[in-house]
This record gives sequence, C-alpha cells and structure tokens, in this order.
Amino acid sequence: MDYDVLIVGGGPAGLSCAAQLPVGMRCLIVHQDKEIGRPVRTSGGSWVRDLQNIGVPPEFYQTINEIEIRSDNQRSLHHMQDHKMAVLDITGLYQWLAGHARRAGAEIWTGAKFLTTSQGADGFFTSDIRLSGNESRSIRSKYVVDASGTPRAVMQSLGLGARAQRVGVGIEYEYEIEEAQKDRASLFVGAPVLQGYGWIFPAPNNHIRIGVGVIQPDTDVSPRDMIDPLLTPEFLQSYGLKLGERLQVNAGIIPSEPYEKKVVFGRAIRVGDSANVATPTVGEGIRLAIELGGHLGQCLKDCHLIGADFPLKAYERQATRRFHWQYKFGFWANQKIASYGPEDWDKSIARVARLDEAQLAALIRCELTPTRMISAAYSQVKSKLQRA
Repeated sequence: MDYDVLIVGGGPAGLSCAAQLPVGMRCLIVHQDKEIGRPVRTSGGSWVRDLQNIGVPPEFYQTINEIEIRSDNQRSLHHMQDHKMAVLDITGLYQWLAGHARRAGAEIWTGAKFLTTSQGADGFFTSDIRLSGNESRSIRSKYVVDASGTPRAVMQSLGLGARAQRVGVGIEYEYEIEEAQKDRASLFVGAPVLQGYGWIFPAPNNHIRIGVGVIQPDTDVSPRDMIDPLLTPEFLQSYGLKLGERLQVNAGIIPSEPYEKKVVFGRAIRVGDSANVATPTVGEGIRLAIELGGHLGQCLKDCHLIGADFPLKAYERQATRRFHWQYKFGFWANQKIASYGPEDWDKSIARVARLDEAQLAALIRCELTPTRMISAAYSQVKSKLQRA
C-alpha cells in the first residue's frame, strides 16, 4: 500500500500536519487508540487567543478569567484580561482536527499499532502496522512523520533516538460540577503535592478536572498515590468546590527534556511531543503541537510541489528559533524547582504574586525572552523597595 506520507500518531500534531497536505498527496494516519481523542491523556490547558487564531470554535473550550496559584502559606490571584487562559474539550477538539485532516484527503486508521519501519535503498520507507484482530499491513511511504509522542516509536525503530527518559507523569479526575467558580483555574504546590504539582481546571460541559503530576525519575512517587489522599472535604472546601459524579480518569506522559534541534532526519521527521515541544514550565503542548504540525504539513506540501526535500529545513529552523533558547531557561527552572521544599515554594509564590498579567502569561507559556526576564526582575526589585 503506497502513500506519500505516513503519520504515526493521531494527536494534535499529526492531525494538524495532515490537514495542511494537498488532496493529491496521499496521507495515512495510524493511531493506536480505537477512537480519536479517547482516552484523554492531557489536562487541556491552552490560551483563548491561540485557539481563536487557529479557528477553534468556542464550544470546545472553557474561558478562564482568573489564575490562582497556591503554596502552603502564600496565594497569588491574577485577573486575566488580555491573556485569557482556556481549558479544552480534548475529545471534541481532536475530533474536530481529525475532520479537517479527512477533508484534506487523509485516511485515518484507528486501533492500528505501528510496529516497525525501515528505509530502503530507494529512499522509501516500509512500515509494518498491526490492525485489530492481529491483521497486519505493510505500508510504503516517501515520508514518515513521528507524531507518536513520548515513545518516539518511529525514531526508535530507525535507530535515530530513544524514548524520552525524563518525563512528566500526570493523573486527573474529571467530575461534574455541583459548585465551583467556573472561570478560575488553580495551580497548587507545597506539602500536599511536595514531589510534584497540582491543578484544578474548570472544563466545558459543566466539568471540572483535578489532577497532580510529577517528574520522573526525579521522584519515584506515583501521582496515583498522591491524588486520593489529597481530595479531602477540607481541601475541596478551601477551593469552594462541591463535586458531582466522577466521570472519568485521565492520565498521560509528556517529555520533560531539553529541546533538541535535530527534528528532521532526511525524510523522517519528529513533531509534537516526539520533538520535545511540551513547555518545561507547566507541560503545555497542544497549541504548540498544532502550530508545529501545521507548519510541517505546509513544508511537506512544498516538497511535493517542487519535487525536493529542502523545505523541511525551514520547518527545522523555525522549530529551533521557536523553542531552543526559551526552553533552555525553562528546563533549567524545571530542574531547579524539582528540589523545592514548602518554604521555597512559599517564597516562589510570593514572587509570582508581584508579576503583572503579561509576565505571568509569559512565565506559564515559557516565552521567556531577555526583555521579559529583565522586566520581571525590575518589577521584583521595585516591589521590594516600595515595601522597604
């Protein structure tokens, strides 16, 4: 079975890549789950402006007007006007992206597991795919895109890289809301989640997600062991929460490693979590996967039109410019806070409370340019002088 592009992974990166390909360019997406967007493997935090720019309908996200951050003895509350956060309906969004990919001509095989690939002397890849019922297919393609996430299945098969060794591991419970402030997202650190971090995200359809995450192997604590003792009546009351039925359990893994410049290996290309694009600050990756996947699709389209592969270098250069320097600082901060104790977190949240809206958004988004870092440092010094 011959295709121009084989995409391994039907998440936001792979789907966005396929959606940009021309109809005459044969594309196959293989996705190991039985359904696009289920099970849910991410908490779904994003930003309203980004979603508007890519045309995501508002019914697929809950707008967040306030961001609250708590430690044991400190609380920072930020009212967001120009940098509103959003919490996504993951299943709805992914299926919406899949619709765009299909309209562009892509075939999507669900319940299909990528097994292995090899590149022949003619430059084409031969990939083995196992379907449900242990039926197998051999796929021949000119390009192969690794959108498999943290496992980096294609790269491993080609001997071009191993799966991520340092990862963020998270679990969250999704409930119906009986009582909650539906436009406030909360992040919490400190003693209740000392080896990690936690979040409370109101979501579309009157849902709310409460989760915790850790970085492994920095700790060997499982987030599953952290979340149940956390959900006491006192904890829920402190956030003004009254929960209804628990609807589902979401769990996932994201890479937590430095950004690697090399994402193009001839005609084998990494994108999304496979390319380490989840932010090292809070592990946000969906909008970045959509952005990067869309650009890769455009570059593959150019390759098809001109009959040459050099447009892929533009994709690699853009990704390097977009992520390399900022993620260097973000990864340094990620490693530093992994050893924080309760007192360190109290001091950190006190500093965060002095940030303005734009500075807080830049911190969470890991858009830490030198100008923004100098501005934030100046704000801290100015605040200390005023208190003195």
